[in-house]
Amino acid sequence: MWGDGLKKRFWSPKVKAIVIIAVVLAVLTMVAAAVSSGTPFGENLVGTLLSPFRAGVAAIDRQAERYYNYLFSYESLQAENAELQKKVLSMEEDVRSAETYQRENERLRTLLKLTEEHEDYVLVSAYITSWNSSEYKSAFTIGKGRNSGLTEGMCAITENGQVVGLVTDVGANWATVTTVMDASLEISASISSSGYTGVVQGTFLPDNTNVLRMNYLNTDAVVKNSDQVVTTGSTLYPRGLLLGYITNVSIDETGVAKYATLEPSCELGKLEQIFIITQYANN
Repeated sequence: MWGDGLKKRFWSPKVKAIVIIAVVLAVLTMVAAAVSSGTPFGENLVGTLLSPFRAGVAAIDRQAERYYNYLFSYESLQAENAELQKKVLSMEEDVRSAETYQRENERLRTLLKLTEEHEDYVLVSAYITSWNSSEYKSAFTIGKGRNSGLTEGMCAITENGQVVGLVTDVGANWATVTTVMDASLEISASISSSGYTGVVQGTFLPDNTNVLRMNYLNTDAVVKNSDQVVTTGSTLYPRGLLLGYITNVSIDETGVAKYATLEPSCELGKLEQIFIITQYANN
């Protein structure tokens, strides 16, 4: 074969002689070095022969030590990173809690002014726990119920005296509040600037926008945009609570009365905490 011929030519007698001479010279060089050092010949020879191996072992040992230190350092960094993440999460939670308490304090300060104006109000504060609204329903659940003195038919407001809705279902430690945007609620109301009265309820415009509508206004009623609409007072709603602001006026479908569309007085979707009026003087 061609490879066997090449091998034979490579390992020719001349090449073999050169290799043998090189090995002999290397051995003689190591022996000479051992003799010239003044230490016992055998010890020097062994040391000289083992020196490259010792250097290799030392290099491997150094590399292994560096690799071990790297692994140990990496594990330490991982543990430190996990601990830092815990601290960051804890700090973020503290910030959220502080912001929540700050907002609650602001609401309570505002509520204090309301209760000073309406000393007859007995209020129970509650946080919204979930929304259960749909295309035809607008309601949410709060974390207070019968154990806190709540019953169906109680009015829910904001700290500013804005009507949120009505308690329509009550459990031991929860209650459902149906909002003013729900068509099932009809609230007697008046325009604060003129005294014209009507009934406010939630409705949908042709483009499916959910708005408040004030029905049964007299055709000669003078109504202006941005007029405030408030409750007239009843067994369900105290007098003077803010429902919304007029945005448009038109003649209703019968042609014998006016109606007005209203912008709700508060952004229901941004509410966190509400207040249930459990008692008030029905003037």
